[in-house]
Amino acid sequence: MSTPGPERVPSSVKVGKTTGQGKPPTGPAKTGAAKKTTPAKKAGGGKGKKPVTPVKVSGGRSMGPILVIGAVALIAIAIIGFGVYSVIQGSRSWEDKVADIKGVVDYRAQKNPKIDDRTHKDGTLTYVTSPPVGGAHNPTPQNCNGDVYDAPIANEHAVHSLEHGAVWVTYKQGLPADQVAVLAKKVQGKDYTLMSPYAGLDKSVSVQVWGYQLKTDDVNDPRIDEFIKDTRVVAALEPGVSCSGGNTTTGPVTAASNGTSMGNGK
Repeated sequence: MSTPGPERVPSSVKVGKTTGQGKPPTGPAKTGAAKKTTPAKKAGGGKGKKPVTPVKVSGGRSMGPILVIGAVALIAIAIIGFGVYSVIQGSRSWEDKVADIKGVVDYRAQKNPKIDDRTHKDGTLTYVTSPPVGGAHNPTPQNCNGDVYDAPIANEHAVHSLEHGAVWVTYKQGLPADQVAVLAKKVQGKDYTLMSPYAGLDKSVSVQVWGYQLKTDDVNDPRIDEFIKDTRVVAALEPGVSCSGGNTTTGPVTAASNGTSMGNGK
């Protein structure tokens, strides 16, 4: 018969967190169990955050209003520029304007006494230029109220019309009818202008006022219109004298009407 030994007291097992030396195993409880992956923490020790997708904000602007504003600005600049140009042009003398027309010959600047002569004389006279741009002339001027003559007229009457401020458009005899018609439109219905063919003209067209002349071979030359615009009336040496009541015939010079003269030519 055995002798009973001392009674064993069961040691208590603490569940949960342990203190002291023993630490519960951190590994998986069973061999072969799938390992759980732990998401990597962001730098700085904070918990991982879901990336925020940036919101795109459209920075483009409607081009319509910009284009309209730009167009309005350009128009305004153009209007202002034209206004300034017009003021400057309007302040210039007609002599300066006609001097800008390429090809115009300024006979006034030459101070030629035969061209500057304004005396009234009867009969056939000789002139420095062809067609003449000044000089002694018949006491009766040629009518110049937009008159278009179909035959040569007398120099002596035409020069008197130049003294009154008329523009005399001449063209080479034999010029085609359609080209003559182009020139006629520049004269018809326009006071202080007249037109006629001219014998022996060295160019197709010659346009003259007192002391100035432009020649060209092109009836559509824009300088013709510019010359007429810049010299008509203002080139007069006897301003204000009418172009009516003068000679209306073609051909050689005629005697002064009733011995009287029109204008104040010396």
